[in-house]
Amino acid sequence: MERHSYDVVVVGAGGAGLRAAIAAHDAGARTAIVCKSLLGKAHTVMAEGGIAAAMGNRWPEDNWEVHFRDTMRGGKMLNNWRMAQLHAQEAPERVQELEDWGALFDRTDDGLISQRDFGGHKYARLAHVGDRTGLEMIRTLQQRAVALGIDVFMECTVTDVFKDPSAGAGPGVVAGAFAYWRESGRFIVFDAPSVILATGGIGKSFKVTSNSWEYTGDGHALAMRAGASLINMEFVQFHPTGMVWPPSVKGLLVTESVRGDGGILKNSEGERFMFDYIPEFFKAETADTVEEADAWYDDKKNNRRPPELLPRDEVARAINSEIKAGRGTPHGGIYLDIASRRTPEFIRKRLPSMYHQFKELADVDITAEAMEIGPTCHYVMGGVEVDADTQESAVTGLYAVGECSGGMHGSNRLGGNSLGDLLVFGKRAGEHASSYAASLGGTRPQVDEAHVKAAQKSALAPFEVEGGENPYTIQSDLQQSMNDLVGIIRTRTELEESLAEIEAFKVRASTMVVEGHRQYNPGWHLALDLRNMLIVSECIAKAALAREESRGGHTRDDFPGPDAEWGTKNLVVNLNAEGTGVDLHEKALPEMPDELKGYFA
Repeated sequence: MERHSYDVVVVGAGGAGLRAAIAAHDAGARTAIVCKSLLGKAHTVMAEGGIAAAMGNRWPEDNWEVHFRDTMRGGKMLNNWRMAQLHAQEAPERVQELEDWGALFDRTDDGLISQRDFGGHKYARLAHVGDRTGLEMIRTLQQRAVALGIDVFMECTVTDVFKDPSAGAGPGVVAGAFAYWRESGRFIVFDAPSVILATGGIGKSFKVTSNSWEYTGDGHALAMRAGASLINMEFVQFHPTGMVWPPSVKGLLVTESVRGDGGILKNSEGERFMFDYIPEFFKAETADTVEEADAWYDDKKNNRRPPELLPRDEVARAINSEIKAGRGTPHGGIYLDIASRRTPEFIRKRLPSMYHQFKELADVDITAEAMEIGPTCHYVMGGVEVDADTQESAVTGLYAVGECSGGMHGSNRLGGNSLGDLLVFGKRAGEHASSYAASLGGTRPQVDEAHVKAAQKSALAPFEVEGGENPYTIQSDLQQSMNDLVGIIRTRTELEESLAEIEAFKVRASTMVVEGHRQYNPGWHLALDLRNMLIVSECIAKAALAREESRGGHTRDDFPGPDAEWGTKNLVVNLNAEGTGVDLHEKALPEMPDELKGYFA
């Protein structure tokens, strides 16, 4: 069996994984990147709007304190305050670092990095490259990683994290990881005391999603099986604007930049309906007339923000309500209109990807007509519970960063905070993982060969079944179930039904069968991914059933408002003792220092 030894192994090659690998390498660690797809194909390339950082290039009044306040309020105060603070303080430096490494940002008239408006941000603070910021970020980080000579294992999937059995009681100590080459099906063992999970989200558990095929909750499930806990899993963000037509591209993301640059939302009756959905929490800073909303784009000091730029959870719920009330478009969405508000030249310059996307895929010219859009599963706020400063989980040597870590965004993520999150905490995770590996000297945790054999047997199990079910059928049924029962609006009855269906899916998955050989076998790959999708889906449904309130990305029709008591605690999930299901418990929210509380007085 192929075997490699490193100080730090990074699982995932999106923005978080690449930044973590660069930091670990720069700190002196022998580092490897293991990625499910090709290098440069990570889902980060789909991030369009920009990187939220209080650089003050357009608004000198902007600073980390304002960004911190916006982030906490956007997350309905359920964020890990320390993560939100570190992110707001360090994001500007991380953006500047990207530019130093060759990223080509759009510029202001005086040559500074341009920053655009986005939902939930008081000031224009998203550093951007047109509407292709994620692509430029990956290009820059990829180029940097390759130039540094970091080893990359492409089209290689990690299925298990190994722990040293001699470490004794407690969550344990990481010893390495087990993976397979997607092309040949051959197995690999990585001996490494530090493993950083940077695998992204869980969107492929839902039928309508903006997420790419890699997002099957791998990091979440790997961490749980290794003994770590997940936090905030009930909070799933449905981006308000995904394509709804044609069916082949349903769910494909339509960037928030369209609204940041002046786009408005209308129902089938031509009404600009967002004024009817301004929550009490944001009324003081949101325009309540068309005149004030439109004036804000030119005079932000004397006018309040348009309601189209409320946080994503509020906009998605409003769109959902309009569609349910029968005021939707012919294809079941609502209209997003920038054509009547900006010149064709402005639109093509600021939103080149959107112009191309609608022209090629839907035969719609967004400079001349409105787009049809609707909510799409986009991001999970929940993830591995980690230390805010180091990103280490409860398992020694196991780190998580980016979308697969939890806490930073609370109950709802603001647009633009994801790319900053990747950079800030990717760097921190890489540095601390490297430091921990160096502290071990010559006495490192050891991989147990019995664990290697067990991982191999588990991976090959679908080939041993006769007469079982096709994994594609189970995945399709799971996606439909999650969409119907654990979507934007939830109820006790539907959540209980979803948990019963997930149990049935688990029984079906235990006898799923894979045809053919290990080489080039996507059915086998899905069979392994499906195990992760099932466990993560159970976490989401169980936490959503337990939280009896509506907050951020979690809306209960039977508990329509926020509850002050629920605002003081997180929900934490672990794998149960048998390894077949999920245990859940409540945990008090970390106490914010008094000097930070002053920003919310």
